Amino acid sequence: MKVLVTGASGYLGGRLCHVLLRRGHSVRALVRRTSDLSSLPDPAGVDFEFAYGDVTDYRSLVDAFSGCTVIFHAAAVVEPWLPDPSKFFSVNVEGLKNVLRVAGETESVQRIIYTSSFFALGPTDGHTADENQRHPEEFFCTEYERSKAAADKVALKAASDGVPIVLCYPGVVYGPGKLTTGNVVARLLIERFQGRLPGYIGSGQDRCSFSHVDDVVQGHIAAMEKGQLGERYLLTGENASFKQVFDMAAVITGTSKPKINIPLWAIEVYGWVSVLVSRITGKLPLISPPTVRVLRHQWAYSCEKARNDLGYNPRSLKDGLLEVLPWLKSLGVIKY
Repeated sequence: MKVLVTGASGYLGGRLCHVLLRRGHSVRALVRRTSDLSSLPDPAGVDFEFAYGDVTDYRSLVDAFSGCTVIFHAAAVVEPWLPDPSKFFSVNVEGLKNVLRVAGETESVQRIIYTSSFFALGPTDGHTADENQRHPEEFFCTEYERSKAAADKVALKAASDGVPIVLCYPGVVYGPGKLTTGNVVARLLIERFQGRLPGYIGSGQDRCSFSHVDDVVQGHIAAMEKGQLGERYLLTGENASFKQVFDMAAVITGTSKPKINIPLWAIEVYGWVSVLVSRITGKLPLISPPTVRVLRHQWAYSCEKARNDLGYNPRSLKDGLLEVLPWLKSLGVIKY
């Protein structure tokens, strides 16, 4: 089957390309001329090719989609903060609209697998949500969250209009691969083991649903093979706090657990300073005030529907960290 992956040079998209190839599919990767292609397969292979374009450029999608049966739309701007917040909407919302329009005009396209985000469903303070939750839109912690909630409406409207789309909602994606903003667990572990993050983040009341990247990839492929058109599937995993992540990491590595809790107000002050530095240097901060707003809420979800319909079977957080920590050590970015 001929498939196209948008966001192919990203953390999730790159690993998706590799697995699709191993499954025997012919893969076309939509990338920009400036994209880092180091994590992608060799384009000299007969079943893998690049299509140069951008989801914000309608014309570039027309040629890229030609002859493809399935479109995996994984392209997105994934950052808690950007100096120009309009980029979230131009890529995450308008880019989705372009993908839907071109797919509808391309006779060969039979299915679209859209990568949304748990942020599109909103916080779950005090409960565990499923696919029935809709974002209350009373507040947004980040502009990324706002854009993904808006894009979710676009995707659901397309589904109701009969567009052959399946919606996937990963949790906090982590695992080996690129050390991008999307791989926040790996980046925080680096900060922890290099001594720049000497304590727990907040009081430990945060709660997120952690999804290993390879489980999310398998979930996307299952959505292509088994997903019901128009349905939403949470590709989430174990619900835990970052305190639990740090504690598990300490046990696995035989190192000491943090002895202090860094209050969120202090992290927020650090975030504001980081934003000011970012405006000068152009380097995006690891921590920003929107990040802290996220940590003030809970984001816990159930993946039972994906288990039942797709055969989705996420690994435990401990099993995932048993893979991530040695990988980070092999890169030389942590020691234990």
